[in-house]
Amino acid sequence: MPNQQDVITVLKTIFDPEIPVDIYELGLIYEVKFTDAEGGQKVNVQMTLTSPNCPVAESMPADVKQKVLSMEGVVDADVEIVFEPAWTQDMMSEEAKLELGFL
Repeated sequence: MPNQQDVITVLKTIFDPEIPVDIYELGLIYEVKFTDAEGGQKVNVQMTLTSPNCPVAESMPADVKQKVLSMEGVVDADVEIVFEPAWTQDMMSEEAKLELGFL
């Protein structure tokens, strides 16, 4: 069964097309929760976008869902987009800030 770190590893393969940093390091992932389901686990991902008008507002959540669903042991996945709290650059990891020249 996948664990939190396994899901994070998969999420780190998804990049914001406008910023050369993965969505986890950007701070777009707020929560990853697991629920037991028949035959495996259901994974619920709560995430945000850099802005409500983000050009990938439809495709990025679908990409997150598809990648999480492709994991062994995952039988269902839900991706919830939230805008509270609003994303800010402060939510980026040190690695992301360094990559983007903010440090």
